[in-house]
Parts: sequence; structure tokens; C-alpha cells
Amino acid sequence: MLTIVEKIAFVLLAVGCVYFAYKPFKQMYDIIMQGKGEDKLQIDQIPVRLGRAIMAFLNQGQILRKGRTWSSIFHTGIAWGFIFYLLVNGVDTLEGYLPHDWHFWTGDFFVWGLYRLAADVLSVAVLVGMIYFLVRRFIANDKALTVRENVLLDPKAREGAIRRDSLIVGLFMLFHVGSRFFGAAANLAWHNEGFDAWQPFASVVANLYGSPEVASTMWHFFWWGALGSILLFLPYFPRTKHAHLFMGPLNFGTRPDRGALGAMNKIDFDDEEREEFGAMHFFDLSQTSIMDGFSCIMCNRCQDACPAYTTGKELSPAAIEINKRYYMKSHMDILADGTAEPLPLVGNIISESALWACTSCGACSDICPVGNEPMMDIMEMRRAQVLMEDSYPEELGNAFQGIERRGNPWDSTESRVAWAEGLPFAVPTVDENPDFEYLFWVGCAGAFDPNSQKTARAVATILNAAGVSFAILGDQETCTGDPARRAGMEYLFFEMASANVELLNEYGVDKKRIVTGCPHCLTSIGTEYKQFGGDYKVYHTTQMISDLVGKGKLKMNTDNQLEHVTFHDPCFLGRHNEIYDDPREALKQAGLTLLEMDRHGSKSSCCGAGGAQVWKEEEHGTEEVNVNRFEEAVETGAKTLAVGCPFCSVMMADAKGKVENDMEVKDVAEIIAERLA
Repeated sequence: MLTIVEKIAFVLLAVGCVYFAYKPFKQMYDIIMQGKGEDKLQIDQIPVRLGRAIMAFLNQGQILRKGRTWSSIFHTGIAWGFIFYLLVNGVDTLEGYLPHDWHFWTGDFFVWGLYRLAADVLSVAVLVGMIYFLVRRFIANDKALTVRENVLLDPKAREGAIRRDSLIVGLFMLFHVGSRFFGAAANLAWHNEGFDAWQPFASVVANLYGSPEVASTMWHFFWWGALGSILLFLPYFPRTKHAHLFMGPLNFGTRPDRGALGAMNKIDFDDEEREEFGAMHFFDLSQTSIMDGFSCIMCNRCQDACPAYTTGKELSPAAIEINKRYYMKSHMDILADGTAEPLPLVGNIISESALWACTSCGACSDICPVGNEPMMDIMEMRRAQVLMEDSYPEELGNAFQGIERRGNPWDSTESRVAWAEGLPFAVPTVDENPDFEYLFWVGCAGAFDPNSQKTARAVATILNAAGVSFAILGDQETCTGDPARRAGMEYLFFEMASANVELLNEYGVDKKRIVTGCPHCLTSIGTEYKQFGGDYKVYHTTQMISDLVGKGKLKMNTDNQLEHVTFHDPCFLGRHNEIYDDPREALKQAGLTLLEMDRHGSKSSCCGAGGAQVWKEEEHGTEEVNVNRFEEAVETGAKTLAVGCPFCSVMMADAKGKVENDMEVKDVAEIIAERLA
């Protein structure tokens, strides 16, 4: 129990620290709310969003499934310890003010026993975990916590501010939790409790105190150390990486429901009052994007997952968030009151080369344990560069021109139905078969790329063999606009999407089904066209194949086994649309043996084509993204590399020519069509 002087002093300290903490917390809020981008913080459906935030708080953004096993385990222990300490600190405060003979730490109540056990075990978990992370950063100097020299990084972060921040936070956590742990041990010794089975670790330490008088003095010291340190740290809290403790769950709870990872927002070009598009300056970013900077824990997991970074490019998703964080941290006063000069994003937050190196694979957004989406920042900055500055890689101009003039990025003048020539059955158009069950969306690659035309023929063969009534749009089909949108040419996407939705609705496709072999078309039509009034049921060919085999409509000839096959998960099929099992099931149904690459499923690496990369030269790095991925496929020993995306097919075939390996590259649909009974 505290003396009356201690009680008064603690109240005064608490009031003072809360007073001084109000300003930086308020500044954080003011900075976030100035974001002008499309993504506002979402506060609708409060019960659902609150539940999402709580789940993220408890499972730490599913950190245990995202690699770095030991670090994830130790971090989870620290996180759960600090979560539980919200209760512990409250109980300890009460204990200091309640009568001497009323103790929360004793008694035979089972619930209080569990409380003491949890506090004891989690205290040790925090201490051990924090020591692990300090050793990892300051003694082992883990390279995963650094950013390569060719990446644009805030000078303060480059010169050691991150290490200093980590050290301050780490020592605070050791002192705060350590004080509470040793205080609990002193409490046991003070009251001669001996060994408490509910506090096994504290009971061992209690033996170190010589007498109840010493233990009493030490309990007061550690009580003040534990609770005083948390109060004194409070004003500094918003300026540290430790802010992710509450900003991370808030991020999960308030971010937009995109429908699919990486799905972009519509810009209303019919709004005549709007003069700016995309993110040119700092506050052109959205509220949720600015919150990302405060949420970032600077763990660099996104960097490890980024195919551009791992192949030596200038792009680091982590650096984007770190640069935002340190810019805000260094200018909180003028940013909060709106007097800061507009900060150009390109050149300060990201380099121009890094901006165009992104493949929009979504790995950074998927792996982030606090819900950050650096990929979306890049997409918004590309919009500004293209629409406001007319600045983009020259090669993209050809793709834009092709989409605008002829409805395809190849700028091809050929017929869109030439791929069907030579098939032993007719491929009907929607006019010829208006009662179709499936609309087969062939896509630009299927129509014009020789390799992908094989896939289109295979899909048509499968549909015909299964007796499915289907049709194509034929020459009425045009590009979905995905390459334009991911490259920043949003107005062109707006035009293509509007026209396609009008055409699809005219043929009543909203009441039927669409099947496509292109995951990019799948995302555009199935998710992003909803913004334009197009609500369609869209399936990837592998989903359809798996379904048809399951219903007995397709019979496989499994007598002649192919060699082992490995499957490359397309980013827009896997991470963006969470379709992982259907391609594998289709291959297994065909009697094939699947050998997985080290990076597969949600951890799959990119082929290097997304984000309109397939239409331009790759940025300089240590190696090419597609070669890096193809070599990983070769390491499995499989004779066939199965893909589920025309762009992946193009990139893997290109890599094969550079690696000079005899591994075959085939779409899943091609493999299935070859094995039809």
C-alpha cells in the first residue's frame, strides 16, 4: 500500500503525463485526417470493424503464418504480454491505493490464480522476447533489419535513428515489465507467502530478498518503476515505433473493404470540379495510407517478400513507410497545423526507378502484420505521374495507344477470334448462342499472343468436352483496362470499364457466369467493375475445371503419367483473389504429382509481369524477376511448370530461354485438355 504522499504524487504524475501526451496524440490524428486520397478511414459497421481490430490485436495480424518463425513466436509472446498488461497495470494501480490487507495477488479464488499465472508467465515471455530482439538487432546485426544502399531512405533512418528508437523502446519494455515482475516477487517475500504455484517464476526470484522489510522497500521501488515508467513514456509513445501496438489494430479496423487485395478505387472523371488525380504530394495520400506510416513496425517483412527488392531493384516497400514515418515524426507541428510546404512524394518518399519497378503482386500488403498497403501508395503515385505530369516509361505509351486505338495493348489489327481457327468444333459468339451458360472471356493475351492462344483453345476444348453451353464476345471484346490502371493511366481504364460494363449488361451477362483464364481480367471484371455498375460472377478456368471434374462432366485419362509438375501461383489469382486450391486440385484430378516450390501459395514469388511490367523494360537490378522465379521452379526437379495466367506463361517461357532448361511451361488448361479421356 502506498503512503498518502505517494498516492498524491502518482495522481499528479498521471495527470501531467496525460496532459503532455495529448498534444502528440492529437497531432497524429490531425495529420491522418488531412489525407485527401480516395481511401477514407472507415467507421461504418462498427461491431464488425471493432471485431476485426480486436482479432488483429490478439493474433498480431496472423504474424505466425508469415515467416521468421522464431521472431514471430517471440513477438507474439511480447504482444500478448503487453495486451495482458493493460489489465495488470490497472490492477497494480488499484493495489497501491487499496487497504493493506486487501491484495489482488493473493487469495484462493481460481480466477485470481489464473490471473497471477498469466501475469507471471507473460512477464517472462516479454523479458525473454525483448532480450532476443535486442540481441538480434544490436549484437547479431540481422541484415533483414537493414535497407540496401541503393534504396531511397530518410537520412535520419539511414544514420541510425531506427536503431536508437528500437533501443529506447526495448530498454523501456525491459524496465517496465522487469520492474513489475521483480515487484511481484518482492510482494511474495514481503508477505512471507513462500512458493506460490500460481507465480512459479516470481516465487524463485522472491528468495533473493533477505527480509520482509527489504522486500517492502523493493516493492515500493518496483511499483513506481513499473507504473511510473509507463506514464513517463506516454508523451513519447506516439513518436516511436511502439505506436504500432494500437495503430496496427486501428489500421485493420478502419481500412477499406476492397473486395480483393489491391483492388483500386474509381476516380470520377465526370466530376468537372476535380482538377487533381492520384498522389503527387504527401497529403494527396489517403487517410489510411498516412495511418500506415504511423502503424509501421519497421520489421521489413514486406521488403523480404518484394520481388523487386529481392532482385536488386531500388524498390523497398518498407522504405516507403519508414520515409513517411520519419517525415511525419520530424515535422509533426507544422504538418498537424497545416503550415508545411507540400512535399513531392517522388524523390522524397520513393525514387522514380522504384516507382516503376513495382509488379503490383501484393506480397507487401499480404505479409504486413499491421495491415499496411505500400503497393496502393505506388498505384496512386503512378496515377499522378501519368495523369498530372504525363511522365511514364516510354514503352508504356505503346500499350496505352494500343488499348485506346484498337482495344488491346498489343495494338494488333487481327481478329479476336483467329485463335479458334482449326478447332474441330464451332466457338459461338453471344449473338449466335444467346442462351449461353458461360461467357468465355478470352482476354487480349488469349486473342493475340501465340502462346496464350493455345490456352484459349484448351479452355474452349474443355468447355466443349463437358457439354457446357458457352459463347464469346468475339470482336466485340476489348481490353479490361487492367494494364492501364496498374500503370497509372486511370482515365483509359475508366473508358474501357465503362464500355465493357455497358456491353456485358446489354447481353445479360450479369445474370450468367463468366470464365476467364486471365487472373487480371478476373480481378477487373469480378471486383473492380462493381464500381461501374457491373456485378458479375466471374470464375478462373481452374475453378471451372475443378468443378466440372467434381460433377463428373469431365473424364481424365490418367493412364500415361506426365512427369512431376510444379505450379506457379499467379499473384492476381492467389494473393489478390485467394484461389490456391483449385489449380492444384485440377492437376491432381488429372493424375499428376505436384512438387511445390519453396515459395508457393500466399508466399509465392511474382513472375515479374504484373503492374504493366510485361509492357516495359525491367528496372536495373542484380537479376531479372522471371529468371529468379524460373530457377526456383527448376530446383523442384519437375519436368513441367504449370501456370494459370497468360502473363506468367509469357514471362516463364522467356526465362526458360535465358536459363536454358528443358522444363516445359504450360497453362493448367493446356495440361487438362491434353489428358481428356
